[in-house]
Amino acid sequence: MSPPKIIGLDDWRRGQKLNHHELWASRATDLAFNSRICLLCRGGRNLCGKLRCPVIARLEALVRLDGLVDRELIEGSTPPAVFVGRIGYPKVNIGPMIPPYHGDTEILDTPEQWMGRSIEDIIRFRMSLIRGKSRSHILQAREPSGLLETLQELAMGEKPTETEAVFGRKPRRILVLSDEAQPFGPTAPLKRFRASHVSVDRRIERRFYDRDLRASEAISSLYDSGVPVTRIQRSFSLGMFGVSARRRLVPTRWAITAVDSTLSLRLTAEIKQFPTIDKYLVYSFRNVGNMYAAVLLPEKWSFEWIEAWFPRTFWNPSGSKPELMGDFESYEGRTTYASVGGCYYSARLALAERLRSERRQASGLLMREIHPDYILPVGVWNVRESLRAMLKTGPARFDTFEEALSHALKTLTVPVQGWVRCSRIMRDARSQRKLTEHL
Repeated sequence: MSPPKIIGLDDWRRGQKLNHHELWASRATDLAFNSRICLLCRGGRNLCGKLRCPVIARLEALVRLDGLVDRELIEGSTPPAVFVGRIGYPKVNIGPMIPPYHGDTEILDTPEQWMGRSIEDIIRFRMSLIRGKSRSHILQAREPSGLLETLQELAMGEKPTETEAVFGRKPRRILVLSDEAQPFGPTAPLKRFRASHVSVDRRIERRFYDRDLRASEAISSLYDSGVPVTRIQRSFSLGMFGVSARRRLVPTRWAITAVDSTLSLRLTAEIKQFPTIDKYLVYSFRNVGNMYAAVLLPEKWSFEWIEAWFPRTFWNPSGSKPELMGDFESYEGRTTYASVGGCYYSARLALAERLRSERRQASGLLMREIHPDYILPVGVWNVRESLRAMLKTGPARFDTFEEALSHALKTLTVPVQGWVRCSRIMRDARSQRKLTEHL
């Protein structure tokens, strides 16, 4: 028996504003209780300190699906979108992600188009996609068949594709009472799946059928041919590239970082052949509760990424002051995984892209502040696309590092002492200045 639909889709279409009591009254959504503060607050008292309740934001997105997912057969136009899980590795969940409606849905899974969108829009995009789940061993990518074969064809698509999914039960809308979980839409076990008339991107198709081409070479050549990074990541996660005997499924989260890392390594090798910039350049940018600043130094390549997480944010939920974490690589590169995680590689890719386009090299100091109005994490794409946008703006130019840093910190709120304690580039620049003064 279907749960009562107290909040209907028609209400949303009429643009009625729903209050918190109406939202919490709806029993059409399963609740996963993992945060006591959410139970005390219930979206109305801002006990977490955020400007907008992340739970209410997700609940509103789920309520928009009311009446559209209470059945086992779902038809819709996938962007296209697929997912490879990591729980249970090497046996993981794979499946399509489809909205319960038709039309041009490309934006739902294309982060390159999300700049300028509100965080509520991004949550809605993420939670509009119903995720079907079926277990598969990662090595099935070497001889794909059945669902995986269909998903691989779908991943080659360059525009929305009509699909039909039959689930083992009605998709379940799960609301996690925590600002730590990324938004995701309803899920259900997948029984059957069909995709009609996939418009295949021949560039991806050629790399898929070339079973002697290394995965890194496929990734780089697709990037050079203009295929968006997120589409490369999607295909890579389904084990579509590489020598036959080495192909395997890669969980989506890992695939995103692997592609960012592969591409940025290739680009940094190129830019090391270029002359350095001739001034200190400063960029700044703001997007969905994040503040960014970059200082590019006229020196040979090195890279540093530092994040400052403010109180009441994901990595600093109960602190009293901003907590900083960062990582650095010299001209020779790095041999270990960055301690700050996937954002490091997304940021490195954005900077390397810009420098290659200018045919220059530089030492890059990139800083990010995460404030409470970044109400929940939405993925490392946010860093990559924000920095891409920032680096397309006109930089401020300076003759000294001190002038450049002073200008950069006008965008940020953490005092300079906090950044210096965490930054190798800042400490080295200041040491060089002091040494020069004594010569």
